[in-house]
Amino acid sequence: QVHLQESGPGLVKPSQTLSLTCTVSGVSITTAYYDYMWFRQTPQRALEWIGARKFNGNYYYNPQLRNRVSITRDTTRNEVTLRLSSLATEDTGVYYCARDDNYHIENWGKGTLVIVSS
Repeated sequence: QVHLQESGPGLVKPSQTLSLTCTVSGVSITTAYYDYMWFRQTPQRALEWIGARKFNGNYYYNPQLRNRVSITRDTTRNEVTLRLSSLATEDTGVYYCARDDNYHIENWGKGTLVIVSS
């Protein structure tokens, strides 16, 4: 059974960099045509797409965030990591990782709450 689990700090300070890890079980993250994405839900916005790491190693970022975003993968650990730099309080929200087949999202993590506060 495919399972995605987000993990990382629940509280980070403004100006710091957030690092969240999506641990994938039940399937290899290199399986062809399946991609991994990050979303977030903030108090100010509806669900917002952050970016994607493709199965072939390519990546795509939300242009509103791309200067601050890095999504990487560790194929040995079967993990996908989100890094979001220059944090502000507006980055507070619930962050989700997801898996899709290029047509629709098949799996979601349950999300992890991140609070940016001094």
